Amino acid sequence: MAQDVTIFYFAALREQMGRERETVSLPAQPITVESLIQGLRQTDASLNEVFADSPRLRVAINQTLATFQDIVKPGDELAFFPPMTGG
Repeated sequence: MAQDVTIFYFAALREQMGRERETVSLPAQPITVESLIQGLRQTDASLNEVFADSPRLRVAINQTLATFQDIVKPGDELAFFPPMTGG
């Protein structure tokens, strides 16, 4: 069974990343969204800027709004996007 998740970046995050999605491997033990981000930041320093404002970022798991404390499972699709603003 694959231990991968697909991560999508939207709006300004996509522009900062220079890509709209990527696939990453999960560790064997359960991991939270926050821990996944921390691991990504350690392996790719360019993500430090992208996730610098992570308390304000929104995340969805499998197209449902989630929190950074939610558990990520193999096969999940995560989407990160900036907070929505009204007008």
